[in-house]
Amino acid sequence: METIKPLNSISFNSIFSAFNKAFEDYEMQLNKNELHTMLRRRGFVPELSFGAFENEKLIAFTLNGIGFYNNIKTAYDTGTGTLKEYRGQGLATKIFKHSIPFLKKANVSRYLLEVLQHNSKAVSVYKNLGFEISREFNYFLKKTDEIELNINAFDPSYQVEQLDLSKRESMIKFWDFIPSWQNSFEAISRKTDDFKIIGVYKNGNLVGYSIFEPNLGDISQIAVDKNFRRKGIASILLKEILKTNRYNSIKVINTEVGCSSITEFLQSNSIFLEGKQFEMIKQL
Repeated sequence: METIKPLNSISFNSIFSAFNKAFEDYEMQLNKNELHTMLRRRGFVPELSFGAFENEKLIAFTLNGIGFYNNIKTAYDTGTGTLKEYRGQGLATKIFKHSIPFLKKANVSRYLLEVLQHNSKAVSVYKNLGFEISREFNYFLKKTDEIELNINAFDPSYQVEQLDLSKRESMIKFWDFIPSWQNSFEAISRKTDDFKIIGVYKNGNLVGYSIFEPNLGDISQIAVDKNFRRKGIASILLKEILKTNRYNSIKVINTEVGCSSITEFLQSNSIFLEGKQFEMIKQL
């Protein structure tokens, strides 16, 4: 008989081992450093994350991030997994139901997650737990050495400079959609040193920017002033990103499906659609 308890009593090595085994049949694998970075960026709180244990062995888990999203205190499912030999027992559902009173006690108002659209079984489970689809996302992935930049001659009237998050109010004006949890300013501010923030200026005014994680090849945000689009500014940003990228691929995760401008830009630079996700929310 399994027992469910919070994860603040076990080591990160134990969490990594269980995570690795639970996702061993997935195409993309995370090493220990990548998992640690991901959890910190997404606001992982071990005392509000829970696992199912069999004789002190972690056999299923939900890793929760806690933070404010759109000014509402929210729990975010950073990763839910079950070891292969324990699947089909409803452990993820048991863990989720066990966690709700603890999240409510911590004044968490809602629960947020993302799920691959083709994972119909998981989507069905979440709907049965009371989650509703709030948005649809695309995600893009391309090997770095296969990217073909679609860029014209550089316009010398544009200046490229490094930025920091103090410019966020200017950046927000360029958005076509609100970034997902993992791409939000709050997530980025948890590990600011891991990111490179680049701005493009015209006559001293910011007209475009990108926020990029060179160690993981992750473009968290890229946006251009609506009055300066189709002038090659996003391509300038992508060129700068590729100069500093230390990973073997570039990925852009969770762009809104309805945002044709980002989809067309990425595809014009041979960064093609890899898959789709649902963002789902449950009010607690």
